[in-house]
Amino acid sequence: MRKTLITSTFIAAAFALSACDSDAERGLVGAGAGAAIASATGGSAVTGAVIGGAAGVFCDDAGICK
Repeated sequence: MRKTLITSTFIAAAFALSACDSDAERGLVGAGAGAAIASATGGSAVTGAVIGGAAGVFCDDAGICK
């Protein structure tokens, strides 16, 4: 069950990030997804949000979500 939730969250985040136009939008979606995944896996939601937000902001610079 937990694995399905994590996989579904990753897929939803990927679709949401691809629709964002600015770094701020991608950062917000990434923070939300990071918090949800961390919470589902028993980790710190705040840490997940920080890591997810950073990943969202820099994903286009890395060429991942263009």
